[in-house]
Amino acid sequence: MTEHTLTPADQTSSPFDNILPAQSAAIYREFQAGRVIVRDLWDANRSELMANPLYNLLYNHLSHFRTFYEHLGSELVFNENGAFFFLKESSDDESEEHDENAFRVQVILLLIGRYFARSGRDLDYLGRPDAGLNEQDLAAMTADEEYQDILRAARFEKGLADALDYLDKRNLMFRAGAGHYFLSTAGMYFLEQLVQEYEQA
Repeated sequence: MTEHTLTPADQTSSPFDNILPAQSAAIYREFQAGRVIVRDLWDANRSELMANPLYNLLYNHLSHFRTFYEHLGSELVFNENGAFFFLKESSDDESEEHDENAFRVQVILLLIGRYFARSGRDLDYLGRPDAGLNEQDLAAMTADEEYQDILRAARFEKGLADALDYLDKRNLMFRAGAGHYFLSTAGMYFLEQLVQEYEQA
């Protein structure tokens, strides 16, 4: 039996060769922190939305990253409508922690959507950097005892500020200045899904 040694002709290029380990690690850290990876991120210094390099990397090497996360026991999901990526556990039974996170996100989005609709504004304005929630909105929501009770039941002990921070840390909402927040494309997508479910119920 002859020992086979690899020649340069045998060494085909791997998809890993096109991606720096630091880039893969950065994406992994985002997912581990419970964030979605959105197409645009809010740049507080420039006060504008900027292209997210991690989103572009995932988009341009989608089949590679799908295979990579499949080997790690997860599913990389690309949501074209909301222009974002998220990681889903492949196991049939979703973890309790995942369920609780999803529930808490839904509670906040429903409260924001309900408040905004009651104020007579189109929900689309929640996703605009020049609109969204302002200081008056935050003050009105904070003063509403029913909203505060619901948030406390969802384990947001500090109320609205705690809840908004929760969405911000997951890239579902951006803080665009003192007392000014707006939903990311991912946040808007999830809100629209909740509205549709509510209307069909």
